[in-house]
Amino acid sequence: MIFINPKTDYAFKKIFGSSESKEILISFLNALIYEGNPTIQDLEIINPNLPPKLEGLKDSYLDVKAKLSDGTLVIIEMQVINVQSFGKRVLYNAAKTYAFQLEAAQGYRMLKPVIALTITDFEMFRNSPEFISRFVFKEVKTNLTYPENELDLVFVELPKFTKRQEELETLADKWIYFMKNARSLTSVPETMDSIPEIHEAFNIANQASLSREEVEDLDRREQFIYDQQGAIIKAVQDGIEQGIEQGIEQGMREKAIAIARQLFSRLDDETISQTTGLSLEDVRNLREAKLS
Repeated sequence: MIFINPKTDYAFKKIFGSSESKEILISFLNALIYEGNPTIQDLEIINPNLPPKLEGLKDSYLDVKAKLSDGTLVIIEMQVINVQSFGKRVLYNAAKTYAFQLEAAQGYRMLKPVIALTITDFEMFRNSPEFISRFVFKEVKTNLTYPENELDLVFVELPKFTKRQEELETLADKWIYFMKNARSLTSVPETMDSIPEIHEAFNIANQASLSREEVEDLDRREQFIYDQQGAIIKAVQDGIEQGIEQGIEQGMREKAIAIARQLFSRLDDETISQTTGLSLEDVRNLREAKLS
């Protein structure tokens, strides 16, 4: 068997956001948000339609939205490329979803919690070994949770997940393994096939069930992702090589600045700082000067 890549936009929404995905999405969310507990019993997938064909393939992410039975809104996003200010975009989308719930003249009591579940194909938090991270509002000194704590940011970093098939224990382990490795599998692992929702996810992901046109479209989307990732890797490598050759001594500072400017559209400030040897403050000042 050949399985489509869950990390591409069409496949991600076909598996988790289509009209036939309800039970799959419930299992997926319970695994990654609620540690495998059956907290979510029911949900409604909002706009359960597949993404349109993209001529330019400009988007590197796709989200699936759902409303839980208690009214909680969940945004599930798969991001394959580490674009500039991505963390801010996650927070913005969550805050926007929270604020846009209210119609004119509705009271704040009508607001429901928002959970943003973000799966990344890159590392976001380099100082943490955890592959699942959760952020909520808390008091700085006492760690007291804010009473109206209704914005919840959950991140799953696929590169940090290194477990092999025989090491999979929890439901979260099995879903993350599916996300990361389905494309390279030729059969459904026995330990995962016993879970009905994962079994169905593999059925949907089976390339044999797709038309030739769908397969060709998926191949284009996957190649686009690889091309974008390759461009970023090359930019980093070029920057490192030039940085090593030229150094960041005062006499070569202009070279480091030139490299940094070339990377603004591809990398975040922290990565540019590490690549060029410039201080993080220098990089931020350069970016602000460019935008002004």
